[in-house]
Amino acid sequence: MAIIFEHIKWKNFLSTGDSYTEVNLNTGASTLIIGANGSGKSTLLDALSFALFGKPHREINKPQLVNSINGKNCEVQVEFRVGKTKLKIIRGIKPSVFEIWQNGVLINQEAHSLDYQKVLEQNILKLNHKSFHQIVVLGSSSFVPFMQLQTNHRREVIEDLLDINIFAKMNNILKEKNAKLRDQLTATTFSADLNTNTTAIHKKYIADLKSRGEEQIARNLAKILVYQTEIDSLMIENALKQDTLNLEHESIKKTDASLAAKRLKMLTFAAQISANISSTAKSMRFYSENDSCPTCSQHIQSEFKTDKIHKCEEKNTELMSGRDLLNIELATLDKQLALVRASLLDYSTIEKKIWHNNSTISRLQGSIRDLEKENLAPSDKNLTEAEHKLLDLDAERDSLAKLKTSHYEEGAYNQAISEMLKDTGIKTKVIKQYLPVMNKLINSYLQTLDFFVAFHLSEAFEETIKSRHRDEFSYASFSEGEKQRIDLALLFTWRQIARMKNSISTNLLILDETFDSSMDTDGVDNLLKILQTLDAGTAVFVISHKPELIESKFTHKLEFSKPNNFSVLQKK
Repeated sequence: MAIIFEHIKWKNFLSTGDSYTEVNLNTGASTLIIGANGSGKSTLLDALSFALFGKPHREINKPQLVNSINGKNCEVQVEFRVGKTKLKIIRGIKPSVFEIWQNGVLINQEAHSLDYQKVLEQNILKLNHKSFHQIVVLGSSSFVPFMQLQTNHRREVIEDLLDINIFAKMNNILKEKNAKLRDQLTATTFSADLNTNTTAIHKKYIADLKSRGEEQIARNLAKILVYQTEIDSLMIENALKQDTLNLEHESIKKTDASLAAKRLKMLTFAAQISANISSTAKSMRFYSENDSCPTCSQHIQSEFKTDKIHKCEEKNTELMSGRDLLNIELATLDKQLALVRASLLDYSTIEKKIWHNNSTISRLQGSIRDLEKENLAPSDKNLTEAEHKLLDLDAERDSLAKLKTSHYEEGAYNQAISEMLKDTGIKTKVIKQYLPVMNKLINSYLQTLDFFVAFHLSEAFEETIKSRHRDEFSYASFSEGEKQRIDLALLFTWRQIARMKNSISTNLLILDETFDSSMDTDGVDNLLKILQTLDAGTAVFVISHKPELIESKFTHKLEFSKPNNFSVLQKK
């Protein structure tokens, strides 16, 4: 659909002050913009470019767009229609502003500003900065005309005009799909290889379950024989040791108990003798130290004391002699008891050996059971489970094979689509269809501009220019005036192609000092004739600082002046 620009206004932009400068862009007629050098007449171009693309038409740094005197509140607003949709762009600096209003509603601004700009260029305007200037603007400023663009940039402009850049977007989406498909194919291939390895291992397991090798069985039987021989030997050893324990052990235990009891009695007698010795010694001290009874105070006769002391000494001698004999017998008894208990200790070692042999017998019997199981045929249950698992692996293998084939087929289709979406594919076919029309229109406009050459643009967007005598030239070999005629012919051709294709057709055409440059009088007259043939409703703005020759040819006039260092617009 066509873009119908309706209105633009700006303030604090370049040399403009704090009051809005407003211009109606939908006049449907021709407007001459005049003013002295530096008065601000080309500001319209920079303001429109800044509002739509965030950068000026001329080579001006973005911070320099803010009015140097006021230093803030720089703002541009442009209103236009695309079909029945009303749009308004507000862009500013200090503070930074970027808003897109659609039918009075602000479009979501959550996205990053670069993404927000993509929304404007790709979804609304459907053209970029280069393409916009190729069909809307022709100027003598720093903007690069089509013929001075590099080949790849020429292609971008043509693709925008023919609305075939959608194929580039489709190709990018296809690349993302192919990347995802490659990841899926890698994962599927890995799963298939894993399935193959697992299946091989499982088949071997089933084969082992069904048949054990005779050599392995023989080795297992030999091991069983060795283990059984060792068990028999240990059992014989245990039997002999147990017989020894059974014959002597109980007798020795009884002897130990008897000797221990006898020793206890002897210790008791020894204690009683020691008590009697102490008592006798106490009586001897009493009679030796006392002449009268401490209880009744009766005098003790000397003969009585002597007799008592003598008897105590005899008894004490007898008791001490008995104690010495008892100690000799006790020492002999301790030696006998030590020998008995040493024998018991030896029998304890024998019991430990028997226990250790029994543990070894149990371990060997467990090993024999394992070997016997290994030699037996596998159970039906294990074999059935293994075969079911193998069936599952086969089904998984078939499924992965189908999935892998599907990935390869999709990859083949995508490859074919990719070839179609390349520059040499569908886009080339579309361009081939339109190239004859483009070349015909270009040559028609060149003839209208009294420039009689045969201009041909190839599929690689390289020009061939031949004179009447069929001499071949390049764009750079012509004079500035002749170059300008070629640029004009291309500009009008692109507008016509855009209108035919209904891609980025617009009601606006701006010529910046085109009439003031190298074009001669006949060229100016012919250009005015072309402007008169434009579609009804096209608003043509011509910026000039030499209006003497063309002022009468325009319906409206806008004059810029710069009093007090601020640009001011006067409408006439």
